[in-house]
Amino acid sequence: MAFGDYQNEIYFRGLGGVVPDLPMRFAELRERAQAALPPSIWSYVAGGAGDERTQDANVTAFDHWGLVPRMFVGAKERDLSLELFGMSLPAPVFMAPVGVVGLCTPDGHGDLATARAAARTGVPMVASTLTVDPMEQVAAEFGTTPGLFQLYTPTDRELAASLVRRAEQSGFRGIVVTLDTWITGWRPRDLATSNFPQLRGHCLANYFTDPVFRAGLAKPPEQDPQAAILRWIQLFGNPLTWDDLPWLRSLTDLPLIVKGICHPEDARRALAGGADGIYCSNHGGRQANGGLPALDVLPEVVAAADGAPVLFDSGVRSGADIVKALALGATAVGIGRPYVYGAALGGVDGIVHVLRALLAEADLIMAVDGYPTLKDLTAEALRAVRG
Repeated sequence: MAFGDYQNEIYFRGLGGVVPDLPMRFAELRERAQAALPPSIWSYVAGGAGDERTQDANVTAFDHWGLVPRMFVGAKERDLSLELFGMSLPAPVFMAPVGVVGLCTPDGHGDLATARAAARTGVPMVASTLTVDPMEQVAAEFGTTPGLFQLYTPTDRELAASLVRRAEQSGFRGIVVTLDTWITGWRPRDLATSNFPQLRGHCLANYFTDPVFRAGLAKPPEQDPQAAILRWIQLFGNPLTWDDLPWLRSLTDLPLIVKGICHPEDARRALAGGADGIYCSNHGGRQANGGLPALDVLPEVVAAADGAPVLFDSGVRSGADIVKALALGATAVGIGRPYVYGAALGGVDGIVHVLRALLAEADLIMAVDGYPTLKDLTAEALRAVRG
């Protein structure tokens, strides 16, 4: 079944008087998610750094490009599948790591909901280190869909090794090391609500269940949660340097992907140092204001990667955005806030709806504009939009 067939399901249900109970447009999805989430969680999910110009620029950067329609192609059949780090994926899309998605579903187990949505759609989840439920429980919900583990590298190397080892044992298929969040950026929305979820003990299950972390405590986290939170504060945030890359590489035989790369020289150096893939991202504009949209640096990063996989996120809000990022060289495109908003409205079903809608739009654009396969989506398919 083609991804675009999702629209047929919706139209045929309409013949029986059934209309979608979840939004079809991103603006409405965002609006309803805001109403569903507590203000402190909403600010954390939706907010960005500073006055949010970089966050906004990530979104509007896609408007600067237009896809050129090609006719007489006969794109009745589309193939969006790809092989990535030994994984066979139905589409070049994944769910980007979001550290508080666990708090966003009605039942307060959004990480499990995301994993279950991955199982239902075949869209991989990159599970954050910061989860409500331990990584072992999250991975157990993946079914046959592969998943990746995103590592916030702690200052304790033994703890870092333990987290990676657990990810391997849980069946994760790659390690994504986030480089741009060893310290949190200036986030006015969160500051206005005086809310940083982890300081309240939220989303720390992977630490509180880790044997190395627990060994460093006088009492288990269940008995003295405040001491455990203080210990987490002391360990979180490792300002990694190039000298740390060989050590990171030594931690695992799984594919190692480095996240936050936005300069071509950093891409080249990371790959030369043992990384298997590059993740081009500016953290959705949540970490540093005043920067370039991630999409604008993507082509240079792809060129520097010289054939190595390049994952991408930041600002993706539609199927059209997915297609444009692919045409600019991304191997796979990460969805962030949209699936979290879906989680807030409908748990697993909400996430599945958002993913299916995004994939349907991307598939139908490729059909209408005459790009039946991923290899057809090149920079030549795009033109700069004037004005």
